[in-house]
Amino acid sequence: MNARALLHLLQLASPALPVGGYSYSGGLETAIELGRVRCADTAAHYLARQLADVLATWDGAVYWRLLGACRDGDDAAFRQWNARYLASRDSAELRAETVQMGFSLARLLEELGLAPPVAARETCLPAALAQAVQALGVPHDEALLAMLFSWAENAVLVCVKSVPLGQVAGQRLLLSLRPAIEDAAARARALPDEELSSWAPGLSWLSMAHEVQHGRLYRS
Repeated sequence: MNARALLHLLQLASPALPVGGYSYSGGLETAIELGRVRCADTAAHYLARQLADVLATWDGAVYWRLLGACRDGDDAAFRQWNARYLASRDSAELRAETVQMGFSLARLLEELGLAPPVAARETCLPAALAQAVQALGVPHDEALLAMLFSWAENAVLVCVKSVPLGQVAGQRLLLSLRPAIEDAAARARALPDEELSSWAPGLSWLSMAHEVQHGRLYRS
């Protein structure tokens, strides 16, 4: 990867990107509230399982296809995978999370002069990220790894603030997830369409429980 593409990728993956990622936990806050995630070891197990069972088989795999659709200029495939991803969000909070962040990123790209005006609010975050990668000329393999790392980094920050974990423990946790991130990326690239799956009933239940959880810090 050349220096320009690397710098673009670092900007896209930065937690400072103003799309609101810090305000969501994706159901993790409920897992912490229920004691399923209560220390560094249980956090590592929970996040590694989510990378293997959710990110690799659906979020990352759909993102990989959206990247390909952008590269090929295949608008029909892009719309199809965007719609499928939105349909897979089986709680109000998970859908609101991806739509809000997708819209915010699409609006940011527009304001930076990297994309045409936003036509509609119903753009999922992976679709908006794929458009950004295409506009900035970032290689797809690295873009997929960055997307998975960004997800893991945000989840670790939730654990640091809410378990709570210390800053060093949080960085140790993030470092320990490297093999799981690499494995998830490899699987997302290799899965054929018929093997993609968003089946994660436990995560769906945690997300729906979060909607009525008392004293929430996060929006999902």
